[in-house]
Amino acid sequence: MIEKEIKKTPLFETHKTMNAKIVDFSGWQMPVQYTTIIEEHLNTRNAGSLFDICHMGEIMVSGANAGSLLQYLLVGDVSSLAPGKIMYTFLCNEQGGTLDDLLIYMISDNEYMLVVNAGTTDTDLAWIMDHNRDDVKVQDISNKRGKLDLQGPVARKLLHKLCGNRIMELKRLRFIQTELFEKTVLISCSGYTGEDGFEIFCKLDEVIVLWDAILDAGSFVDVRPAGLGARNTLRLEAGYCLYGHELSGEITPVEASLGWAVSEVEDDYIGKKVLLKQKSVGTEKKLAAFEMVDRGIAREQCEIMCNGKRIGVVTSGSYSPTFRKPIGLCLIKSEFVKTGNNIDIIIREKLQRARIVKKPFYEYKG
Repeated sequence: MIEKEIKKTPLFETHKTMNAKIVDFSGWQMPVQYTTIIEEHLNTRNAGSLFDICHMGEIMVSGANAGSLLQYLLVGDVSSLAPGKIMYTFLCNEQGGTLDDLLIYMISDNEYMLVVNAGTTDTDLAWIMDHNRDDVKVQDISNKRGKLDLQGPVARKLLHKLCGNRIMELKRLRFIQTELFEKTVLISCSGYTGEDGFEIFCKLDEVIVLWDAILDAGSFVDVRPAGLGARNTLRLEAGYCLYGHELSGEITPVEASLGWAVSEVEDDYIGKKVLLKQKSVGTEKKLAAFEMVDRGIAREQCEIMCNGKRIGVVTSGSYSPTFRKPIGLCLIKSEFVKTGNNIDIIIREKLQRARIVKKPFYEYKG
């Protein structure tokens, strides 16, 4: 039996030195926390946090026909992009199921960067290559590119001090190439926390220098390192989907309440027929948010009941440090997705009352 390779980011030893708790995540050894998840979560909300996200994948797609290939592969309208713009979108199969959710960066007229999930990088690359009809150049650059996320209310002020006025003008889902501590970087106004924040791409061998320099410069405004634990609770409060939980090959973007990102362009794309039908007539199941009425914390795959009948499952659940109560996301029969509806969740073989609420729990602060 061949053991699967355990991957580490360039910051692995740095995390150990900082006494981070290390866990396996999608085949990577990653820091889940340095102090506590709650402390790191609240510091992101109140000041700022720096995350090591070097495990994410980056795929470059370039050439004269790059745009048309991506228009066919992705469910968003790639033709609406312009250099410097970003779009959240999906790779889907013929049945509309989600193979991955990702961000597409338009670098120039014939060059794009796809930022994909760590656990799906290889399968995403294979899917793109299998459908490469026009000899478009497709290159996985994940082993050459580093990525840090600076998130929180002080992030823009700190980067303004470090990079200049262009940061203050940078809007949501836009990016620039600039200098940071004498390193050439790409900085996007984006993130996974619900806060105003930035994602910083650099050469892989420059990650350690930038990590140390940003934390040193940010210490005066209380920027601290944060792990994947806080990243998960932050994204849950913001109502963001996590691949493998709210999205999968069996869950479509429309079922995940992301139909707004499904394009109605005339061009054909994989999954279009199914997805547009779902947008038109609805779906049997749909993603909803809930908060616990009883004290239990619902976790992934807990069954959800209503009037004694099973109506769905929890996709993500946790204690919310911001709102000081248990919250979660669930995939349930569409007729039960109404704000204020009571549901019962089986937690440790006991029924615990919860209530459907409007999402997101935490409104984006950018």
